[in-house]
Amino acid sequence: MYPWPARTAKSAGHAPARPATLLLVCLLAVPLARPCWAQEEGSPADSVLQAVRATMTAAGYCFLVTLDASGHPQARLMDPFEPEGDLTVWMATNATTRKVGQLRKDARATLAYYDVDGIGYVTLMGVVQLVGDLEERSRRWKPDWRMFYPEGPTSQDFLLLEFVPSRIEIMSISRGVAADATGFRPAILERQASTWLLAGG
Repeated sequence: MYPWPARTAKSAGHAPARPATLLLVCLLAVPLARPCWAQEEGSPADSVLQAVRATMTAAGYCFLVTLDASGHPQARLMDPFEPEGDLTVWMATNATTRKVGQLRKDARATLAYYDVDGIGYVTLMGVVQLVGDLEERSRRWKPDWRMFYPEGPTSQDFLLLEFVPSRIEIMSISRGVAADATGFRPAILERQASTWLLAGG
């Protein structure tokens, strides 16, 4: 799961360290006596949101998880736009794909980003709106997509996905963000109207 060095203690005649053991060592090596939001200016939620946005932007790619007809989660790698100010995430896809059919039946979805700067992740839960408006498609069109959609943004196969999150979970060891790092409990943000609030605080 993590890019641990291929050369381990095995070559020296010792049993290789388990990934879980290495992860624990990394956790203990990072000072997390106080969460980062207790050390920065602004509200606690604002500090966590900064870490969320930084993690999402650095990752670039994410996994979009939808539900199939049986209720089983289905994941695929996506190349999203950078998150909007309210952390809405836009993506583009082919209108004939399975995920579009699944989202037509159940708009609930999850986005998962890997923390490329260290051990951690950001998970966003929310709903997806399918957007076929030509003006919106033209505004978000990328020239590199012409190989997939020769007709450009006017292609009937070109569709936008607008993901609106209602809950965010983040565990970022590199940024010192976690509700309880040693217990692997992420910090949680919940959306109330237009405001993000820390769950339980």
